[in-house]
Amino acid sequence: MPTKALVQAVKRNPDRFPADFMFRLTNQELAGLRSQFVTSNAPLGRGGRRTAPYAFTEQGVAMLSSVLRTEQAVQVNVEIMRAFVRLREVIGQNHELAHRIDALESRYDRQFKVVFDAIRELMAPPPAPKRRIGFVQGD
Repeated sequence: MPTKALVQAVKRNPDRFPADFMFRLTNQELAGLRSQFVTSNAPLGRGGRRTAPYAFTEQGVAMLSSVLRTEQAVQVNVEIMRAFVRLREVIGQNHELAHRIDALESRYDRQFKVVFDAIRELMAPPPAPKRRIGFVQGD
């Protein structure tokens, strides 16, 4: 899909792309990208792109897959839906497991409390790392 068509799709659907889904690169970030990818050194407005490019977060890419009408976008959207279904199944299975552990713990002595606490700790999802958005000079 040409970049022009992607930008048009985004501009036609502004309510689908809030600030946490998409943003424009700053001139400093754009300069850093140019140096990394050895692209045109022409400043904005002098050949090459006239505006800073968009950058999309994970949620923005998912939204793009629902706005764009290419075969690849449709396939991405289908895979996102399948991932949500799988995630719901995994959550349901862990819920059942938690109930079974509670039942076992109530049946046995408190001597196994340490074991049950360790199992619960292993079942808890790890805290999600905070993801930085944007480009930081020196990375």
